[in-house]
Amino acid sequence: MLEIERSTPEPKDLEQEEKTYVKNTSTPDNSTLAEDPSLSLRDIENNAQDASDSASSTGSVPETYIVGWDDGDNDPLCPRSFGTARKWAMVFIVCLTTLCVHMEAEFGNSRIVSVLGLTLFVFGMACGPMLFSPLSEFYGRRPIYLVSWTMYVIWLVPQAVARNIETMLVARFLNGFSGGTFLAVSGGTVGDLFSKRELSFPMAVFSVSPFLGPCIGPLIGGFINYNVHWRWTYYVLLIWAGSMLLAITLLVPETYHPILLRNKARQVRNTTGDDRWRAPMELSTKSIHRTVALSLLRPFQLLIFEPMCLSLCMYSAILLGILYLFFGAFPLIFSTNHGFNLWQIGLSFLGIGCGLILGVSTDPVWHRVRTRLISKMDGESSKSGHGEPEFRLPPAILGAFIAPIGLFLFAWTSYPSIHWIVPIIGSLLFGTGNILIFIGIFTFLVDAYPEYAASALAANAFVRCLFAGIFPLFGNQMYEGLGFQWASSLVAFLTVAMMPFPYLFFKYGKSIRGKSRYAKV
Repeated sequence: MLEIERSTPEPKDLEQEEKTYVKNTSTPDNSTLAEDPSLSLRDIENNAQDASDSASSTGSVPETYIVGWDDGDNDPLCPRSFGTARKWAMVFIVCLTTLCVHMEAEFGNSRIVSVLGLTLFVFGMACGPMLFSPLSEFYGRRPIYLVSWTMYVIWLVPQAVARNIETMLVARFLNGFSGGTFLAVSGGTVGDLFSKRELSFPMAVFSVSPFLGPCIGPLIGGFINYNVHWRWTYYVLLIWAGSMLLAITLLVPETYHPILLRNKARQVRNTTGDDRWRAPMELSTKSIHRTVALSLLRPFQLLIFEPMCLSLCMYSAILLGILYLFFGAFPLIFSTNHGFNLWQIGLSFLGIGCGLILGVSTDPVWHRVRTRLISKMDGESSKSGHGEPEFRLPPAILGAFIAPIGLFLFAWTSYPSIHWIVPIIGSLLFGTGNILIFIGIFTFLVDAYPEYAASALAANAFVRCLFAGIFPLFGNQMYEGLGFQWASSLVAFLTVAMMPFPYLFFKYGKSIRGKSRYAKV
């Protein structure tokens, strides 16, 4: 356990609020401690130890002792000390829950439920995280999980028993709102459980689950709607969601490190009777209202003032919009051209799903590519480093070529005379390119905007959900008006227009970041 001297924290403006837990906590020689918001908990502890040593050398008595992990990640209270099986069980639960939310977007989208219901559900997913995900910084991840997922289960009930479209639409929006709040926090749990060295593969597994949901939803929903009443789609969802709520309650503890350190500090104070023991977050001057205000304001600041963030968010939004557009296009194309029934149409989405899995399986390749780029940079600069954020973009560069190829193949093989497997192969290529682009964009945004990573991802999620909600509204009309081939070609041309951005930011991103007010230089 480590100690530092506490000085009175200076008031922080809204711009500073998001940056740090321990600001203006000074050593006896007035050197500021832990001002770098990218510092890990280990770094904060080391800085605290330096302050302690300095205090000892000057003979001053510290007013505050900072509680940290006793043995780094090996502390029994640290989530990263959990056994491998337990950590992966928690990842599996979070992934299944995430899959459930995204699966619902198309799970019950039959003739009974209008496309507007899908749009409202996705809009709810966009709004929920903006308002409630910052609360996890104050209360931890587990309370947000339990409250948001309980509300998600509750709002499934009106959808299962609704007697009019108004009830269905309101319930769909509130259901998306609750599920989106869960999704905004769930990725952080994966980061809590694994160190940076171990994080790549678990995060890749987690990242693919939101995209697999829209592929599995039509598959299961098609079988249900073909064989039994459409309400059984929501009964099955209720069973799934209820099981996940039970699993979260019993098997997913609190994993947010600052909250766990706060709990540890309280335990130490109760045990020793010494009120000087404090966790880093207890020295913070952050307020709930300011944090929520930041979560609403900062994403739009990044979209307005950061061309890199805006361009990449638009790119990922177009891709997700196309994926949701296929919810209407696939039934139209495969039923008209090949006479598919409901469950066969659901099976046609497996092409995209297999493409997503194929893209994620290439993660070790991109890890080696990034390692080589870092080694090359270290050799040229004669010093070691962690690489540039642009080194995260190679998968997006490749995916930018694969996605339009898949879309054009899908477009111009959508004829009754061509076997149905050929357009499905095109959708597989689109799925592969899609996930490669998303992986590159997500990791780049986190590395390029480390102080504002949450806001950058929130901006990305908001724009993506906006497009995903809008595209299905005109999808069927576009395919019926332009024809299957030119309608699919139109969205393929959109991806061609966005294709240069990953490469341009890979080549010139560093100079662009040098002129940025938010990005890491």
